[in-house]
Amino acid sequence: MITYSSVFKVLSDNIRLQIVAMLNKNDLCACKILESFEISQPTLSYHMKALCDSGLVLSRREGNRTWYSLNKENLAETASFLSALSSGGSVERKCDEEN
Repeated sequence: MITYSSVFKVLSDNIRLQIVAMLNKNDLCACKILESFEISQPTLSYHMKALCDSGLVLSRREGNRTWYSLNKENLAETASFLSALSSGGSVERKCDEEN
């Protein structure tokens, strides 16, 4: 189970938010993500670790490359939480489960 506080903290960073948007289109290798930013490889690794640790992004090794994809299940869970918030539904239990 994901923790919403971790997800929202990770998404509060503009670079990580842009990476999630890129991964929404298709899976990408780290080298393709890196081409889109003016950051170093260690900085990208830092951001990707944060995204993976939050549960929003999955990684897999293929040879000497690391590929990243969105964790659609956790993304849907987060969207459901936000939908419940916007519709006035009950979210207390969902918040309590994370503590």
